[in-house]
Amino acid sequence: MPPLILLGLVGAAAYYGVRRMQKEAARLSARNRQTEAELKNQAHGTLVRGEDGVYRPNID
Repeated sequence: MPPLILLGLVGAAAYYGVRRMQKEAARLSARNRQTEAELKNQAHGTLVRGEDGVYRPNID
């Protein structure tokens, strides 16, 4: 019985690791697309509108 529990824990840890890696890959992919767009447009950064209506540089 203990090997079965250990196998379950290893499986759960592997599942968690894969899900975390997928989220990180998606985040990095979006960041790279944004950087490529900035380079293509020769921009120095991206402005985002804040809650108060003022545009500020996007800080990652």
